[in-house]
Amino acid sequence: MAGKAIQGRRVISCATDFPPSLPSICSLYRPVKMSLLSLIISLLIEQARPLPETVWGRKGWVTRYADFVERRFNAGEATHGLIGWLVAVLPPVLLSALVFFLLYLVQPLLALAWNIFVLYLTMGFRQVSHYFTETHVALRAGDIATARERVGSWRGRLSDRMSSSEVARVAIEEALVASHRHVFAVIIWFILLPGPSGAVLYRIAAHLAREWGGRNDPEFGDFGVFSRKAFALIDWLPTRCTAVAFSIVGDFEDAIYCWRTQATRWPDVASGILLSSGAGAMGVRLGMPLHETGEVVERPEMGLGDEADADFMQSAIGLIWRTLVLFLLLLALLWVASLVGH
Repeated sequence: MAGKAIQGRRVISCATDFPPSLPSICSLYRPVKMSLLSLIISLLIEQARPLPETVWGRKGWVTRYADFVERRFNAGEATHGLIGWLVAVLPPVLLSALVFFLLYLVQPLLALAWNIFVLYLTMGFRQVSHYFTETHVALRAGDIATARERVGSWRGRLSDRMSSSEVARVAIEEALVASHRHVFAVIIWFILLPGPSGAVLYRIAAHLAREWGGRNDPEFGDFGVFSRKAFALIDWLPTRCTAVAFSIVGDFEDAIYCWRTQATRWPDVASGILLSSGAGAMGVRLGMPLHETGEVVERPEMGLGDEADADFMQSAIGLIWRTLVLFLLLLALLWVASLVGH
């Protein structure tokens, strides 16, 4: 990644003018090749050995860490939420970047290993995809009871009155949002910030938005307000990048149309963008009224086309994998462009 700085009349090249023992600023800011290798290797490891829920699960150590910070800073005010968020987020983000830089100074391969390790901890789609797979298999076999139980466990809500179409709809919705928040957004922030600090920033911010921002009980107060706002800002660009990717690898015209006309109808606009673009890309209808917790929950319609079923669940898997390949291809093109630039 060659850059140039002007010192007097002399042009200093980041690629050639620095002593070999002192890595240039350009090389310290992680080469694209290292990013690509880190992503591919970490994805392969995660596919072979999914990350256990002891990390990001509801009883995992990240949740315990968030609870520890919340107990010490929550006085019910939004300002305390800001301080608590900074205390919870900044140390691991800065530490991950510092370790990367120090390891790079010693040996770039150690920095690569650090990237892979942190990415493995932060990209955890397989830890939730088993719910999708088990639901899909049950629907294929006509076992609606098991399918309801699996999707209910995934969402943490009673789903014993859902029809097969509703089960398929909910499973596809959960998969589209989870693939973004566990994979695609992590990749984007990993590329944007040095070392693996961007991946750490995104996953912790998303976790705090869920654990703190999702609470509205009186005793919790306004402590979670900032975590919601911070995550909405952090997720703004990745959400739209993922929606564009869904559109490119699916039905582009329908995906963009649904995104433009339907996304704002969903209670959470970011999820609405992902669901409307993903549904349009596949030609399936998501959202709509749903039987859960003993009542009918009214929801806006997302997408267009046919009712969701097990076949569309298979289509969702294909959409997610094509999107991942697109992200990796774009990163590979950046690597090739950097080589040409040299």
